[in-house]
Amino acid sequence: MRKLLLIAFKDVLLVFRDRTALIFMLLAPFALTVGLGLATGSFSGNSDSGVLDLPIVVVNDDGENLGNAFVEMVQSDQLADLLEPQVLSDLNAARKLVDDNKTVAVVYIPAGFTDSIIPQNMNSLPTQTVQIELYGNPTAPTGVGIVKNLVEQFISQVEVGRVSGTVAITQLLESGAIDPSQAMSVGQATGESQADVQGNSSSIKLNNITATGTEVKFNMLAFLAPGMALMFLMYTVSNGGRSLLVEKAGGTLPRMLISPTSTIQILGGKVFGIFLSGLSQLLILIIGTTLLFKLDWGDPLAVLVLVAAAALAATGWGILLAALLKTSGQVSAVGTAIMLIFGILGGGFTNIATMPDWVQWLSRISPNRWGLDGFTTLAMGGNLSNIMTPITALMVMAVVLFLISVVLFTRRGIGKE
Repeated sequence: MRKLLLIAFKDVLLVFRDRTALIFMLLAPFALTVGLGLATGSFSGNSDSGVLDLPIVVVNDDGENLGNAFVEMVQSDQLADLLEPQVLSDLNAARKLVDDNKTVAVVYIPAGFTDSIIPQNMNSLPTQTVQIELYGNPTAPTGVGIVKNLVEQFISQVEVGRVSGTVAITQLLESGAIDPSQAMSVGQATGESQADVQGNSSSIKLNNITATGTEVKFNMLAFLAPGMALMFLMYTVSNGGRSLLVEKAGGTLPRMLISPTSTIQILGGKVFGIFLSGLSQLLILIIGTTLLFKLDWGDPLAVLVLVAAAALAATGWGILLAALLKTSGQVSAVGTAIMLIFGILGGGFTNIATMPDWVQWLSRISPNRWGLDGFTTLAMGGNLSNIMTPITALMVMAVVLFLISVVLFTRRGIGKE
């Protein structure tokens, strides 16, 4: 194990002493993030580029204060660069749009939602709260996560208003400021005032209600920075795979293989070194954007787990290139092409939910797609449990790619010289 770690750390040091590699690993992602941030107005607060423009449908069968407040919220100027809302009256037609992959999600507000929160009279007190329903597109987990977070925030503030109204009425009754006969009208007025607040806010839980009362503001850099970091991660891992063939052609690898060090230690150290290089690159970019742009990446533990999973999956692709191709030049050329292709397929430049079905299906082979899904969910307030799907997909991808690479290495005789 000690020899494996020494080989890995040696390779990491060599990577970070290479000026060209550092330019592509760190400077290029920073420069592109800054450039795209300026282009989208993320630094000026005028982000009107519509980079996301998530198409969603709202079916408002409630038609009362709270239902209308939600519609006004998704149509507000604050969310204009994030959502493309459409209001329909037919729930089945709306769900068909999701099934046909023409929208990210349907938010259904059932009839009686407002009355279950703000009863009209004491004789019609609800036995339970009517719940908003979210019908999401499974091919667009990032978009669904963003919409779900907005719905959760909305219902959270509704619950805050309901509880605060109940407390206020109780205190007024106890103090004798109002008569019991006035309790309903005062409570209704309090609830309606809360509804008005909802209509003028970009903030707003789905079924499971908790109170936060915080305003959700989607920072476009939370979408751009991870996209650039993940794209250039592919350069790092393909460059690591290329180094294997360079050492093989130069005779360094065969000489190491005839030393007292085992083949598993040598090749394991090489692979671990590629993984550590990719992991270090992502962590440096995350720390850098946090310090320079005040970017909040989300729950630190979840970010660390997601970064490790993304680096591991990307390493699998880098090793696969070394196992498939014959020369370091081929790995360099193909690696650069894959870096750009995965950057596009992963959604780093455009909303993948608006792309054709076959493109969305193909994007699942890209670690960028799953990584960006996770980072965007965390940026919108998610935690580790919310990104288990991207993490699982990345880990499965890594295992499959490593197994294929081992078979190819064995057939080519790499590791036996």
